[in-house]
Amino acid sequence: MDWNLKDLYKSPDSKKIGSDFTKLDSKSKKFNKKYRNRISNSSSPKLIFESLVEIEKIYEGLGKISSYASLLFAADTDNEKYSKFYQNVSERSSDIRKNLIFYFLSWNKISEKRAKEIYSNPILRKYSHLLKSERKYKNFMLTEPEEKILDKKSITSSKAFNRLFDQTLNNLKFEMKLKNKISVLTETEVLSLLYDKDRKIRKSAAKSLTIGLKSERKLLAFIFNQILTDSKITNEIRGHKTPMSARNLSNEISEKTVQALIDTCNKYNKVPIRYYKLKSKILKIKDFADYDRYAPLGQSNRKFSFSDAKKIVLDSFNEFSPQMGKVAELFFDNNWIDYKLRKGKRGGAFSHSCVPSVHPYILMNFTGKIRDVMTLAHELGHGIHQYLSRKNGYFQQNTPLTTAETASVFAEMLVFTKLLNNETNKKEKLYLICSKLEDIFATVFRQIVMTNFELDVHTKCKKTGELSSDDFDKAWTKANSRMFGNSIEISENYKSWWMYIPHFIHSPFYCYSYSFGELLVHGLFAKYKEDNKGFVKKYIELLSSGSTNSPESLVKKTGLDITKSDFWESSMYLMNGLLKEAENIFYKK
Repeated sequence: MDWNLKDLYKSPDSKKIGSDFTKLDSKSKKFNKKYRNRISNSSSPKLIFESLVEIEKIYEGLGKISSYASLLFAADTDNEKYSKFYQNVSERSSDIRKNLIFYFLSWNKISEKRAKEIYSNPILRKYSHLLKSERKYKNFMLTEPEEKILDKKSITSSKAFNRLFDQTLNNLKFEMKLKNKISVLTETEVLSLLYDKDRKIRKSAAKSLTIGLKSERKLLAFIFNQILTDSKITNEIRGHKTPMSARNLSNEISEKTVQALIDTCNKYNKVPIRYYKLKSKILKIKDFADYDRYAPLGQSNRKFSFSDAKKIVLDSFNEFSPQMGKVAELFFDNNWIDYKLRKGKRGGAFSHSCVPSVHPYILMNFTGKIRDVMTLAHELGHGIHQYLSRKNGYFQQNTPLTTAETASVFAEMLVFTKLLNNETNKKEKLYLICSKLEDIFATVFRQIVMTNFELDVHTKCKKTGELSSDDFDKAWTKANSRMFGNSIEISENYKSWWMYIPHFIHSPFYCYSYSFGELLVHGLFAKYKEDNKGFVKKYIELLSSGSTNSPESLVKKTGLDITKSDFWESSMYLMNGLLKEAENIFYKK
């Protein structure tokens, strides 16, 4: 199944792309002329409403072309034609956006009292939260000429290094001996071998990954340093006090809440440490190493076809909500998923929301392991969320990152629960629980490891300037040692694996959102068990709301209060319960 991108455009050579760009450029200039001197002096909610409708259509038009370019590039980063097209679209989009930058700058010049009167008017009910949330950027915005410069320069700064990172990483070659011959693997393929049942293959894969990454060590360290420096400069210019402040602001979450999340996860590292000690006993490995973490246990070594994965996921979704299952089927029926392994294809997985007038697209690299079944559920969770929230329009379709992971993690939990309930063999049940615990640890604790690492290197860069690759190695080892404790031996190879994490480059401080989303879902799942039927309706409403209100307000409708100081600790119940169940099964066998 390859993507069917024709719902966007027929090809990168399509005349409609040029025609659409011309129309959008003309509309942006007319919009600028019509509203430039009217927004900051406006006392008319009707004028604000009309202008928002117009500017949203322009941004959606740009989003449609940009989505097409980025999806083509993600599917084949080695294709020079797609790469050139992607760059051209970025440049033309930036030229058009410069005509629109004045808008929200002008909105934030309106007094607080008058702004509240405007966004509280019934005519602006649809855009009320958007207008309110834009005010939070008031103290961090620059003048219009400065904002234009930053937007234009991003093409040759952070965005350029994002592209360079993707092209470098996705075209690295990883060589290792398989079946008595040297094989050349992609990053996805070599990473999948860390889940192999043969310890020698896992160890060899770890070595191969490291050798491949180190072939571009200087370049990858340079790219990371440019991201750190770009972030530091931007934060200084805008007045953000800490490296993570800008991300917290966009996530509509307080630094206090984020710090409470990080502190709780650091405190509960004893849970994964306890688990890895259990797994080392199950596998009978005394010198348990980092490359043993994902060693398969029983059913977790089973191979699944894509059809198998599709059936498991759709059955789980339909049992929870027929509406959820019906939306998920659209992705399969209309080829909105690209799952094949290919040279040059971006590694990992994502669901791209695209634009409200079209639909989301999913990219993943399916290798047939149980974690790929979970990945399919995860990305379909995102896709369903994005599909249901399209009705809120381009500006409010996507939620802040803190709640963006809610639907994806919840979808995984539905699949896991179904598999667990259907399993009658105690040994296989143990292995299934262990597999889920590893997924949870990867989503909760490992993401906080990455956040701790990012905080460390961003802070060091701010104080001392450019970091060496050895500095990155030390920071990475320090952050991981905190999670693993004395349960895992960190090998020399693992110390440099910071090099392949795309979030550090594309979206600094994205990672804590995974932890946030996972633990939030544990709380939601507890509510689901309390009231099955009543919860489903509230949950679908939550997904359909997009970003029409703050994360706290939207989640509160389901009966949870994430502002409470003890929320994160209370959400540790599920993994604690699963670990106890796993220990009971193993020690009482």
